[in-house]
Amino acid sequence: MCAALAAARDGLNVVLIQDRPVLGGNASSEVRLWANGATSHMGNNNRWAREGGIMGEILEENLWRNKEGNPVMFDLVLLDLANSQPGLTLLLNTAVYDVEKTGSRITAVSAFNAINETFYTVRAAQFCDATGDGVLGFLAGAEYREGAEEIDELDEKMAPGDHFGHKLGHSIYFYTKRTAEPVNFVAPSFALKDITEIPRYKRLTSTLNGCDLWWLEWGGRLDTVHQSEEIKWELWKIVWGVWDYIKNSGEFPDAANLTIEWVGAIPGKRESRRFIGDHILCQQDIIEQRDHYDAVAYGGWSIDLHPADGVYSTHDGCRQFHSKGTYTIPFRSLYSRSLDNLFLTGRLISASHVAFGSARVMCTCGLLGEVVGRAAALCHTHHLTPQTLAHRDRIRDLQQHLQQTGCYIPRQWLDNPALGATVSTSSEYVLTSLEPNGEWLSLEARMAILMPVKRGETLPAMTFRLRCSMPQQLTISLLGSEKAGNFTPECHYDETTIDVHGEQKYRCKFDWTSDRDRYVFVVFDACNEIDIALTETRLPGLMTVFNSLNKRVAKHTRQVSDGDYGVEEFDFWLPRRHPHQVFPAMQLDAPLHCYAPDNLLNGRLRPEQQTNAWIPADHDPTPQVVWRWETPQRIQSLTLIQDNDFDNAMETVQMGHHQAITPHCITHYRLWADGNLIADVEQNHHAVCEHRFVTPFHTKTIALEILGTAGARPAVYALNVR
Repeated sequence: MCAALAAARDGLNVVLIQDRPVLGGNASSEVRLWANGATSHMGNNNRWAREGGIMGEILEENLWRNKEGNPVMFDLVLLDLANSQPGLTLLLNTAVYDVEKTGSRITAVSAFNAINETFYTVRAAQFCDATGDGVLGFLAGAEYREGAEEIDELDEKMAPGDHFGHKLGHSIYFYTKRTAEPVNFVAPSFALKDITEIPRYKRLTSTLNGCDLWWLEWGGRLDTVHQSEEIKWELWKIVWGVWDYIKNSGEFPDAANLTIEWVGAIPGKRESRRFIGDHILCQQDIIEQRDHYDAVAYGGWSIDLHPADGVYSTHDGCRQFHSKGTYTIPFRSLYSRSLDNLFLTGRLISASHVAFGSARVMCTCGLLGEVVGRAAALCHTHHLTPQTLAHRDRIRDLQQHLQQTGCYIPRQWLDNPALGATVSTSSEYVLTSLEPNGEWLSLEARMAILMPVKRGETLPAMTFRLRCSMPQQLTISLLGSEKAGNFTPECHYDETTIDVHGEQKYRCKFDWTSDRDRYVFVVFDACNEIDIALTETRLPGLMTVFNSLNKRVAKHTRQVSDGDYGVEEFDFWLPRRHPHQVFPAMQLDAPLHCYAPDNLLNGRLRPEQQTNAWIPADHDPTPQVVWRWETPQRIQSLTLIQDNDFDNAMETVQMGHHQAITPHCITHYRLWADGNLIADVEQNHHAVCEHRFVTPFHTKTIALEILGTAGARPAVYALNVR
């Protein structure tokens, strides 16, 4: 979907062939798995890491239309996007069954739609395989692998042995509903009879939704392509056996008034073929966070490997290890080295089994889709093969183009986003104090606030309001990350201890100067007897995190390893979800200019190492930004990049969300060129707002007028000019 939209938006004629009646893959109403990615349910240390570009647009659009997480509505969001995109032809219920080749190039595919009994021949200059199983690449004879590599091939210590198994299986989900009266259930003849065949059966409860039971998984020992029907029937056996146990075992009296509302008709597949490009993404790429010269995207989900025996295994349902931050994915993993015109995206990219365990999740797959869609357009324009585009002297064109269109790449930035313009603003928000709102938070867990510090500067002394009933000592530490852009505080810079008694203000000063732009953690040790005063103010790029646990993601507040798996141990520092985010009231001895107008020209698309945003002052009723050039500039497109809470996971289905639009989003704005109105946008809910002009024009000034937000301060990162 993302590949098709990106290619079409960049001017290609695109045919999207989908063998199901809806789009969305495992996130569709047929399977109903929530799409997630680098944010990992906000359960790891990847701050402000939600996928951008078209994947971000889809998540934001789904939040706007479907914050309740209805899978049928998510189908509608995707179908609407595809159907309304000029240059995109959508063929649903259509399966590719043959290919034509000339040498090392695919020239055409043959497909059949059993619903309308129509055969299709689709000819193209370029092809992208996003089928999950790699149907196109397999038919074309592209090199691929199945299963896990041996440990010594890539020196991956997480490579599983035979006991754990070499492939991930499938899962089928189900929905339950509580009724007014008891509902009888008669199990089918093929249902699992002995629930103890499932070693973890005691984890089953009548309160779990069937989609929480992702570990009802099976099939990793079989051929996950050609034996999919066999796997599906075994999963149906498991699901109906589990439901029979819940309804009829007598262990769950409250299940009498439960009925099963929906069971998946097709399994959600995790793993099958992986195709080989010019780079095989591996465990070390992820854990060491290697930044490749051709980095075009990123991931952040844990390396998440499941035992091949699935539900019948005596192992835990998964083995998960995180890196200390996001990792980048090279373009060389996104095309087949066997063919001259086959792009790869989704879960079949060039990756080892271990690295696949992280890169396989849907939002990462969608992000990769946009990359290959835009790469295809560049290849078409400049008559390149993907292999040629991957060269060191060419790949920057793709990296810059992706960022121009709002696709964030960690530790990269856009060169000269405003084509040499100077910028002026009607005001600037300067952080000096955040007033208390009368609410207090107990320091029952370790808490930290993320604050930006510039190279050569110190963090201003901070004053907090604390209270306690009996005198207590509180240690406040200053921590930071070794790697630029990370939010794992493994470095200790300074600390201070204060004596807290009663209720009053307490000043905290650290003797430390930063050697580079970075975020630091101001960490309050846990002390149940001490409360800290809170503020209502919420600022983009500032956040409170807790050394805490998200049970969906980890079992401990710290990543621990029970063996030599080649991973690091570190603490998890997690934010709270809306509407439960908090921030302490504070005063600063010196003003913090972290939202200066110059941020609009630095080419950074979100908070990373600094806030990177401009925010107007509170007293500014109609904030404005003006970009000026000495000579008139030819303008073909303007892309406004603004804040839309990049730490919000925005899972697509099932998990409802508090708001349909995040508070800092600019909902109403106008753009002016030399005083002439060129855009008046109302009811906006997207972070990336692209304005393309059929007829380019010349101007010496572009002005942004902000007329409304979703309730909080607006924040702008850039206006990318082309």
